[in-house]
Amino acid sequence: MDFSLAKIAAYLGVAALAGLAYRQRKVGLLVWLGILTALFVFTGKVGFLVFAIILGSLLLGLPLFVLMGGIGVMCIGLLTSDDLPVAVRKVLELAGKEVLLAIPFFVVAGELMTQGTLARRLIDFMRAAFGWIPGGLAVSAVAGCVFFAAISGSSPVTVVAIGSIMVPALLKAQYPKDFSIGLLTTAGSLGILIPPSIPMIIYSIMVSGSTPVDPTELFIAGIGPGLFIGGMLALYSVTQGVRFKIPREPFSTQRLWHATREGFWSLMLPVIILGGIYTGIFTATEASAVSVVYALAVEVFVHGEMDKEKLLSVAENSMSVMGSLLVILALALTLNYVLVDQEVPELMVNRLKEANLSKVGFLVFVNILLLIVGMFMDIMSAILIIAPMLAPMAAAVGVDPIHMGIIFIVNLEIGYLTPPVGLNLFVSSTLFKESIGFVIRAVVPTLAIMLVSLGIIAYVPAMSTGLVYALRNEPKVDAPATPTPTPTPTEPAPAPGEKSLQELMKERQQGGSDAPPAEGGEKSLQELMKKAKEGGGEGAEAPREKSLQELMQERKGQGGEAAPADAPAAPVKEKSMQELMQEAKQKAAEPAP
Repeated sequence: MDFSLAKIAAYLGVAALAGLAYRQRKVGLLVWLGILTALFVFTGKVGFLVFAIILGSLLLGLPLFVLMGGIGVMCIGLLTSDDLPVAVRKVLELAGKEVLLAIPFFVVAGELMTQGTLARRLIDFMRAAFGWIPGGLAVSAVAGCVFFAAISGSSPVTVVAIGSIMVPALLKAQYPKDFSIGLLTTAGSLGILIPPSIPMIIYSIMVSGSTPVDPTELFIAGIGPGLFIGGMLALYSVTQGVRFKIPREPFSTQRLWHATREGFWSLMLPVIILGGIYTGIFTATEASAVSVVYALAVEVFVHGEMDKEKLLSVAENSMSVMGSLLVILALALTLNYVLVDQEVPELMVNRLKEANLSKVGFLVFVNILLLIVGMFMDIMSAILIIAPMLAPMAAAVGVDPIHMGIIFIVNLEIGYLTPPVGLNLFVSSTLFKESIGFVIRAVVPTLAIMLVSLGIIAYVPAMSTGLVYALRNEPKVDAPATPTPTPTPTEPAPAPGEKSLQELMKERQQGGSDAPPAEGGEKSLQELMKKAKEGGGEGAEAPREKSLQELMQERKGQGGEAAPADAPAAPVKEKSMQELMQEAKQKAAEPAP
């Protein structure tokens, strides 16, 4: 048993915290002490200290970055030969990643559109375009979430911006409350799947050490799955509109034109951002800066909706989000460094190989694991902790790294809708002033749609990777520019030093080879054909040069003697080219008279 001083100190410290936290609940205290004692007895020093930090952080209610930083620093001190300043170096490395700049820019752009009128004008256009079909208003809400997600890159922001406008409109149009809230809570989660997406950027950073993934390609890969899930939710909206007999809004060309004119600048933002990324005009990082400049210019100079108070609110909210996110990301990279140093990903890959899982079996395992993880961890924590370990395992069984990234994002998108940590559930509960239990029941039908969509996306890789490889300049699988020709079944491979039939025919067309045959060696087919033209005898007068077809016709004669040109061929069995070549070699091998 390992009862080192550090281990005993950690046990006493966590036991004291448990006693303080549960001093009024004896059963809870006994449970904590039982768990702690079992870990103390059956785990080593490092393992117990890790669990002690986790349990202590839970009892004290500490934020995630404290937990990850404590584990990272402790593991660096006990498991590696590096000194503690390695954590500072990892933070400096993070600051040097260019793609990291995209995160604050997209956060600011989302806040600008939420505080301004871009979201409302976008909804007006969607209502004018889709309100006339069955369930058209609900379809408009889904389409609004898809377009706004292509601007903000955040699920909670999409729920707040679109839900605050569309849920009251749906209730006014006689849609049931549970359907309305469940639909907007689920459709808002598309914010992390449809590009640009902040979680996709973080995913590409975290897996860069084992399976590098370009965030721009992840953005492209998210289009197909995002539109597919949006289409499934829109189809569900149409069926519910028919079921509840919701009155349709009349279609008006004048109204559509007015909404298009008013929402033109809102509609152009995703076109400019995504179009610039996919055409290569600018990178994902540059696109994030363009989105901020564009949104600010439109809200200030075109719509005139952004005053000083709103600008201060945008700055305050953006700094709060980025301050917490960057600290967590930096400390997560420190922990990731320890895992890589201790070869944890390699050990997991080896265990996976020993399990001999197929690609399908691995995908089943990953989907179940990530669905469970999404229930208990927020998406950022899951990406920071789980992604660096799963990415090399996926590569080991042949899963495309881009496809794996989309599977990861879709699974954790569902995590936004599953208790007890589903973020969209709490956002909707606060925004619509309903109990968390009501919101959970409301999302059950749309959650089932998300699970079906996940299965299709996971097992149809082309939905994610098809557009990526179509837009790449290089082919998906590198092939040699000029493949080596293989011998046909009727032409045996030539022996070393012997010319093939193709080479002999080419030399015949060029007038024959000038190289004299090796004395006493095997005669080539060209020499035999020349001998056959001379009538089979040595020194005879050379007749007219005959073609290969004529020579083969003569060989069909009985006894191998030359037949007159106008004489009919003898009725004997026709021999193949392979048999003729074999006879020629045997004749050449006979000693000269």
